[in-house]
Amino acid sequence: MTRIVIKLGSSVVADGDGHPREDVLVRVCDALARLHGQGEEAIVVTSGAIARGMRVMNLGRRPTSIRELQAASAVGQGKLYRVYDELLRERGVSTAQVLLTFFDMSARTHYLNARQTLTTLLEWRVLPVINENDTTATDEISFGDNDFLAAQVAVLVAADELVLLTDIDGLFTADPRRHADARIVSEVEDFAALDALEIGHTTSPLGSGGMRSKVVAAEMATAAGITTVIANGLRPGALEGVLAGEREGTRFHAREARYSSFKLWLKYAKPSRGTLLIDAGAVRAVREGSASLLPVGIVEVRGDFDAGDAVDIVAGELAAPQPPGRPLAKGICNYSAQELRQVMGMNSASVREVLPRATEEAVHRDYLVVD
Repeated sequence: MTRIVIKLGSSVVADGDGHPREDVLVRVCDALARLHGQGEEAIVVTSGAIARGMRVMNLGRRPTSIRELQAASAVGQGKLYRVYDELLRERGVSTAQVLLTFFDMSARTHYLNARQTLTTLLEWRVLPVINENDTTATDEISFGDNDFLAAQVAVLVAADELVLLTDIDGLFTADPRRHADARIVSEVEDFAALDALEIGHTTSPLGSGGMRSKVVAAEMATAAGITTVIANGLRPGALEGVLAGEREGTRFHAREARYSSFKLWLKYAKPSRGTLLIDAGAVRAVREGSASLLPVGIVEVRGDFDAGDAVDIVAGELAAPQPPGRPLAKGICNYSAQELRQVMGMNSASVREVLPRATEEAVHRDYLVVD
């Protein structure tokens, strides 16, 4: 049994006026129904609620304020889901609407609850239709046109494949809308090789993502051993070709899974609240020895965070040969920023004199992921 996450961008779901692209959604639902009938498991992550709400409210352009984005999403969310539900129900597939926020991905208990819900729905042979719960997002409509959300859902449910449907044929060597000589990149095995490409943030008037967010989403998913494809959701036959394993779009090959589920969550889903700068000895211990980070190796604490928050760990100015400021690791800190400033640079015995109840490790190796 194969488990596939298919993400539809706003430009695939709706046209430039905010009308649902019924022909596209019919083709997608046909493909989903075929997968379902073959005993496979599929999850849809859809954008387009804001675009749908814009059309209903006759808004001439995408709002820029958070309150208007949230209101447009509230208007469009149910109407968008109804399209999927009706099309799939006509094809004998039961669906469920699932709304997630960035907090649901970043808080471990919420993350695990979301996993349990989604896996139960799949066991029941119900196809989840997921979108970000824009109406309660507190910071911004932040998942990057749901590319990051789709990648995190794929990791969450241990999917076999992630398919990102957009309005162009895949990743190109440059923006094909501005460069006639741009060539499609059919396969990617080494993400470092993409540094030389012009990968931009250009989006449709209705969307908030771009090719860069899709490449980052692919990097997240492939790090968990999930093959990822970026393909043209507007072109008939493209999705069917991807699902059949044909050469279609840009295929990012799955990499050897280096991290546990917890460390994937820590690396990609939990936001960092501060930064710890460490000395050369701590760099070697963390990088080469997979050791815990102790207060004695910390030379500077940046930010304001609580115990239990995630922090970035970087090399300090004198931590040669590691370049200063370069991200080294990320971990769950056992100290608040205020506590850590009191004891940084101290050995364990001295730390206990200042903070008798403190743990020996500032960041335990079990709660640390090295970049």
